[in-house]
Amino acid sequence: MNVTHTILDSPLGELALVGIDGALTGVYFPDHRRGPDTAAFGPRSKGGFDAAISQLDEYFRGVRQTFELNLAPRGDAFQLRVWQLLRQIPFGETRSYGQLAAELGKPGLARAVGAANGRNPLSIIVPCHRVVGADGSLVGYAGGLERKRFLLTLEGALSGGQLSISLPAAVSAGS
Repeated sequence: MNVTHTILDSPLGELALVGIDGALTGVYFPDHRRGPDTAAFGPRSKGGFDAAISQLDEYFRGVRQTFELNLAPRGDAFQLRVWQLLRQIPFGETRSYGQLAAELGKPGLARAVGAANGRNPLSIIVPCHRVVGADGSLVGYAGGLERKRFLLTLEGALSGGQLSISLPAAVSAGS
């Protein structure tokens, strides 16, 4: 297992991109809450991150809405299900923790969804920033609420301080 990392300058500050054997396993902010010890990032490498760097640059320039990368996040079965569900939230839309729990068929597990969301190792790529409180409030983001606000504004989900809540018909009732 060959773990390496690189550092990418972004509009949100430096991002540590971590990979194992050619798959992206982490995207972390310098002050990332619940992030791993940086010693686990392996040696710094310039190679192996070209696609992630290019796609993140396109995203920040507003020309990319989805990522097409080889990902290998590490988590338990429930976390992996939540992170897969996060990838299905369309660019420019948001969901609440309760909506995601309902989509998983477990409407009472909104807090567990929140905990899994908070442990997402692939910030931005797996868009945990698109998850908001039931009332539309900006809550919980490992990179901090200012970064979350920036990302939602970039995507058009937050305009003039107002959040546009997206309610898919299948889960809007009862969430």
